[in-house]
Amino acid sequence: MGLSKDQVARYSRQLLLPQIGPRGQQRLAESSVLIVGAGGLGSPVALYLAAAGVGTLGLIDDQVVELSNLHRQLLHTAADVGRPKVDSASAQLAARNPEVRLLARLQRLTAANARELVREHDVIVDGSDNVPTRYVVNDACVMEHRPLVHGGVIEYEGQLFVVRPGQSACLRCIFPEPPEAGGALRCEEAGVLGSAAGVIGSLMAHETLKLLLGLGEPLTDRLLVFEGAAGRFRDVPVQRDPACAVCGETPSIRDVADDANACVSQRVHV
Repeated sequence: MGLSKDQVARYSRQLLLPQIGPRGQQRLAESSVLIVGAGGLGSPVALYLAAAGVGTLGLIDDQVVELSNLHRQLLHTAADVGRPKVDSASAQLAARNPEVRLLARLQRLTAANARELVREHDVIVDGSDNVPTRYVVNDACVMEHRPLVHGGVIEYEGQLFVVRPGQSACLRCIFPEPPEAGGALRCEEAGVLGSAAGVIGSLMAHETLKLLLGLGEPLTDRLLVFEGAAGRFRDVPVQRDPACAVCGETPSIRDVADDANACVSQRVHV
């Protein structure tokens, strides 16, 4: 089915790209992405994916908007304080591109629901704000063979990488065990510059679009580190661990579990 006149006008600048064109635009319209967390990272991710014409966006978050969120979580406004983030995010995204199908879930992604949710989407983007969820998302993506775009930010710095299960390093290959309680900084303690979240979130959206379109070289087996205070990026090589507990040759983790309970109260990165 061809693009409408309005769609040609809306997406005209990316339609000009020879690697996209009408066929690539149709591919985006048929794609589905799950965004875990509608906060500092989820906001730019969702905005750019909706603007690009990704057909279905799943949003999962169990929090309400707080005043302290507004300097970095650009999907929400002062009028949204006290409102569920998935509701205010859906309203903003629908206003930006009413063609996008939005699946808003006011709940936490847990071991109990992760695999089912991951299975429903083509690419998963992890913008969550706590350590246990990050490991749950990683393990569910590996087990369901779904590509994962992972990002984090704190203070002036951030990092991101892409997981292609069975082909590249996963989170547990790089960080085999979650930190113990008290071992990870929280943005409530260390602070975070909103624009740093914007940088990492935009790059996460960029990597997601590359995966959906089959463009270029995905950010796999590399940890891209943004040193915001210095205005510098570093590329840190990583590799798949044959002994990894979830994606290795003889995995010991065969189902998703909340195995990072010691960190359950720690909010990090956003």
